[in-house]
Amino acid sequence: QVHLVESGGGLVQAGGSLRLSCAASGRSFSTYIMGWYRQAPGKEREFVARITTSGDGIAYADSVKGRFTISRDNAENTMYLQMNSLKPEDAAIYYCNALGTGCPPNDCWGQGTQVTVSS
Repeated sequence: QVHLVESGGGLVQAGGSLRLSCAASGRSFSTYIMGWYRQAPGKEREFVARITTSGDGIAYADSVKGRFTISRDNAENTMYLQMNSLKPEDAAIYYCNALGTGCPPNDCWGQGTQVTVSS
């Protein structure tokens, strides 16, 4: 099973930017479909973005389209989420997820990284 560690969260003003990273270890990172999800206080965890194994297939939640960019570096076993034009409603704990061998849906998660956006 893959081990995931997120980093890059923090406090930013509305309109600012942050870049999240998700470092993977264990089984071959390049074989996993990777995704970002987030959970705000009192709300369910929601999908943010997903990227296929080679990076040629990407999907975003409507709420982040045009502002967030997901990417991955299979040589570095790392996935990224560039977040621009941040809004207060983007504040949440952001989690990375792996889907593939040994990682069925909703099974392989990192510990999360907190993003706080001040208005």
